[in-house]
Amino acid sequence: MTTDVFSPEQRSAVMRRVKGRDTSPELAVRKVLRAAGVGYRLGGCGLPGRPDVVMKGRRIALFVHGCFWHGHDCPRGARQPKTNADYWIAKIARNRARDEAAVQALLSAGWRVVVVWECDLRRPDFPAALIVELTGQAASDLA
Repeated sequence: MTTDVFSPEQRSAVMRRVKGRDTSPELAVRKVLRAAGVGYRLGGCGLPGRPDVVMKGRRIALFVHGCFWHGHDCPRGARQPKTNADYWIAKIARNRARDEAAVQALLSAGWRVVVVWECDLRRPDFPAALIVELTGQAASDLA
């Protein structure tokens, strides 16, 4: 096991800067929704898992997940950490279990759950595909 390159105080400062909301992927998704005129709320309004974006009228809970933090099966998400690997593997496993529990709770409460992965944002068809998934119609039809 290798030791951390940062002191505990420096590591703490680095981890404090990891954002939990208003991340770049989340802002990109919200920009797509705004451009298409899709209304939404932030903050999860007391729902399980605190979805990043909620569309109450459509009963859609949207999560924007970072591939590494939530253990996606893409190349970035499948990458194994080199430092403190046991901790991170367990942490990501707990994140995945928590995500699955939140999804199941939302589904059983009658919500539709949409998960957007960070790597999805790089696809050229992402904005149109997201709007179709959320509204059932192309963005050009909304105008």
